[in-house]
Amino acid sequence: MAAPQEQPQKQSNKQSKSERTVLGRISLPERNFIAEALRTETVGGILLLAAAVAALIWANVPALSHSYQTVSDFHLGPSALGLHLSIEHWAADGLLAVFFFVAGIELKRELVAGDLRDPKAAALPVVAALCGMAMPAIVYTVVASTGGGSLSGWAVPTATDIAFALAVLAVIGTSLPSSLRAFLLTLAVVDDLFAILIIAVFFTSDINFAALAGAFVGLAVFWLLLRKRVRGWYVYVPLALVIWGLMYNSGIHATIAGVAMGLMLRCHREEREDHSPGERIEHLVRPLSAGLAVPLFALFSAGVAVSGGALGEVFTRPETLGVVLGLVVGKAVGIFGGTWLTARFTKASLPDELAWADVFAVASLAGIGFTVSLLIGELAFTGDPLLTDEVKAAVLMGSLIAAVLSSVLLKIRNAKYRALWETEERDEDQDGIPDIYELDNPEYHLRMAEIHEKKAAEHRRLAETAAGAGDEDERPA
Repeated sequence: MAAPQEQPQKQSNKQSKSERTVLGRISLPERNFIAEALRTETVGGILLLAAAVAALIWANVPALSHSYQTVSDFHLGPSALGLHLSIEHWAADGLLAVFFFVAGIELKRELVAGDLRDPKAAALPVVAALCGMAMPAIVYTVVASTGGGSLSGWAVPTATDIAFALAVLAVIGTSLPSSLRAFLLTLAVVDDLFAILIIAVFFTSDINFAALAGAFVGLAVFWLLLRKRVRGWYVYVPLALVIWGLMYNSGIHATIAGVAMGLMLRCHREEREDHSPGERIEHLVRPLSAGLAVPLFALFSAGVAVSGGALGEVFTRPETLGVVLGLVVGKAVGIFGGTWLTARFTKASLPDELAWADVFAVASLAGIGFTVSLLIGELAFTGDPLLTDEVKAAVLMGSLIAAVLSSVLLKIRNAKYRALWETEERDEDQDGIPDIYELDNPEYHLRMAEIHEKKAAEHRRLAETAAGAGDEDERPA
């Protein structure tokens, strides 16, 4: 009679152990979604990296530097609507609205269908992201105040650039297991949310309430059309442009309009739906964001002077040194510390195949803060173009150091990551589902038994053939 009671006890212990595990294996649907999203972001990250290099060359080659400034400062757009902007501003305020639109959809999907829908599962990435934003801000504040510098740039090193981070992973050729990739992506989503809040709260000065009211009316119409299931890009795109223009003229950064519209999309699937409207639109818009909007922003924002003297000043001026240390030290310590504290106070542990060194490596990778950091740098030091360029150079330098450091740390464990990745991808029964997700499926084991029986029969036939050939060789000549 003891055996029947023993089995539930074992299952209970197993379940209790799984509940105390952080960064464990993610579900198959979540894995598939993340894999698709990360493929697009990786390509976008490589384009982003190429655009940043192109900007640095364009801005620093003597024969080309003047044309870079001329193109960046070229103004176009209707003055009557308050939209006669430079190319640089169109890239920062216009194109980045597309990036933040996708960020809004990602956040909404995470809240209703992803890791953030479960408060217990959400605790780890939220705490890690918050600590990963608070610690860089603290590091910057301490360094800047100690050196007598401006505290206006405290938010510059708080943001993570997921596309740039994935580009680094692609370049160094490492194969992170899906749990670490999911952790990095969720971190970036939460990071984007708080970066949006920082921009909205701390970098809004004079507000035009009439334009702001018009933007809210436009958003209400946008939401109503979505609720009524009205379809057609020719309805939503013009409305989105009107909302963006009103938000820009309101004094609140125009990218907030993109986030708001992204959050309004429905991201849960209804009956007979393979994909929600949010997922479909994200699938369409993400390549535009990653492949065009963000690289063009980088092209017109990353073009700063990188002479030997300028790079030397990055480590001597308190504001720029604070940015570098915030990205390299603050991000790594904040995210690692937040993850460790969450695990410590929830009595959780890492899976057997991962170590805390892996968490620190990913935390170091999150120190690559490019797109949003450059944007916040422009907003923080609007009245000082020279300091703005120096802060941009500091963002580039800090991101480069974080990329090199994380590459070294990840390469050390790359053999382990590749083995884990191969295990996650193995599909011996060729049904399109990795074997590791079918271990509790009886049909999977029946298929595998049939496959192994066929292999065994083939080996027996080969053994008999080899034995027959051996007998013939042993006959007398």
